[in-house]
Amino acid sequence: MTSILGLAGLAHFLRPQTFDSIVPPRLGDPRVWTYASGVAELVCATMLAVPATRRLGGSASAALMVGVFPANIYTVKKHWHNPRGRTIALARLPLQVPLVWMAWNIAGDRAESSD
Repeated sequence: MTSILGLAGLAHFLRPQTFDSIVPPRLGDPRVWTYASGVAELVCATMLAVPATRRLGGSASAALMVGVFPANIYTVKKHWHNPRGRTIALARLPLQVPLVWMAWNIAGDRAESSD
């Protein structure tokens, strides 16, 4: 989980245009949201890596995974008329479930490893 969030957080800064494209327009400047979510992922990864903040990091990570779900729904809507894009976007939706589950288990100290 630490690695997933750390790599994803870095990707927000290395390839921001990819993430800008999935920010719903009604939220305003997509780059602000891209960078903010990248920082949130890096903070969560750091909290997961530090034993003293690991459980709090699990809670924060679970909340973050739930919080970014609307972007995944927006991506489905955005690509609805493109069969390939729609298939990829729809396939991503259920992937949030194991991420939330892993983070929740870390928060409850039920996980063996954060990586």
